[in-house]
Amino acid sequence: MYRLQIAAFSLTACLLHGAAAQEPAVPVSFTKDVAPILVKNCQACHGASDPKGGFQLHTFAALQKPGDSGSPPLAAGQPEASELFRRISTDDADLRMPQDSDPLPAEQIELLRRWIAEGAAFDGGDPQATLVSIIPKLPHPAAPEAYRVPWPVTAMAFRPDGQELAIGGYHEITIWNPADGALLRRIGNVDERTYALAYNADGSLLAAASGTPGVSGEIRLYEPASGNLVRELASLSDAAFDVRFSPAFDRLAACGADRSIRVFDVASGTQQLLIEDHADWVLAIAWNHDGTRLASASRDKTSKVFDAATGESLVTFPGHGDVVYGVAFSPDGTQVLTGGANRLIHVWNPADGNKIADVGGFGGEVFRLSVAGGLLAATGADRVARLFNVGDRAAVRNFEGHADWVFALSINEATRRLATGSFDGEVRIWNLDDGAAIATFKAAPGLGVAQTAQAP
Repeated sequence: MYRLQIAAFSLTACLLHGAAAQEPAVPVSFTKDVAPILVKNCQACHGASDPKGGFQLHTFAALQKPGDSGSPPLAAGQPEASELFRRISTDDADLRMPQDSDPLPAEQIELLRRWIAEGAAFDGGDPQATLVSIIPKLPHPAAPEAYRVPWPVTAMAFRPDGQELAIGGYHEITIWNPADGALLRRIGNVDERTYALAYNADGSLLAAASGTPGVSGEIRLYEPASGNLVRELASLSDAAFDVRFSPAFDRLAACGADRSIRVFDVASGTQQLLIEDHADWVLAIAWNHDGTRLASASRDKTSKVFDAATGESLVTFPGHGDVVYGVAFSPDGTQVLTGGANRLIHVWNPADGNKIADVGGFGGEVFRLSVAGGLLAATGADRVARLFNVGDRAAVRNFEGHADWVFALSINEATRRLATGSFDGEVRIWNLDDGAAIATFKAAPGLGVAQTAQAP
């Protein structure tokens, strides 16, 4: 009897296995299976801006159009007739994509072949939507429990009361006590690098512009006290570089490497404006005093002023002749201040774009500008933070001590403090009034502590 039961069980198992083997394979999903491969391996060279070979694939609609070769990227049902498949599967290293990189794994090539053979179906809704926005959202990699090396400081912001300082980390945002450099909290599930942070008026919301260069970007609102994600305002095809609340804190402006400036309603998360007037990355933005104007800084070597209600471009300042990294309005809105790769801060009139004055004396590129309480703070490649009076542009004092480029800064009027952060991961807190150093620390949790988690 026992042997008969085993035989019956074996026969049933064989029949079930045979039935499963005959079941058709689950069709390949473009959004779940194909789009992530294209975004990770192809989008950096074939995105919306300056695509190599004239071929773009940042949207499904763009993926349908031939590049300079004139060959159709996709021939539904015919992988061998599809230029996309030929380029990823060829043995010719000069023709194979991704160029100057390892070939795609065999299983990914087979997945793309199957998708085309099955008809190259699109299951993402709007074919004009960016690929990164239609990919099902997965959690970002966890930040290391303890960092093996410092992480460059590219974003920081004081909470309005000055009692906490938010800093961008590796796939996280860290919150520190600026008085002594003690780590207070960690906010995880963030894109690879955070480029800008901004608090709302009461410190209950923290806006972040983050991204993985050439792959993805995101504009998010967090609850800094709990670390909870309140809302993802936008997913981008490349890194987001700046976020700024309006003076009334009811709107949020953001910009990024996709050349866009976006304006959102904070309460609802609705995107109110999409401005695509720049020819290259938009690196920084600023509101004027009453929220009616936005100023920008771009890699296209210009700064522009826009109507914040309509998005209309009002004036362009081309005077830098090189990359423009930072931008700020004077407190009364009658001047725009821009800093860039030409080692100058230009002061110009937002009404007509005419230059008013230059501020020099920098030993390298000027990366960040911030105006608060009639003071202008500037940081850059010469490793020095500088403070000026906005009214007469007179130098107030220098803050020296960093050993690397200073990428980030934040001014807090409540405590009269200045925070600066550099490429080597160092954060320094200064007294605005006399320049005294308050605290110095590395913004890398557990730096040097033995651990098993993978660290940057």
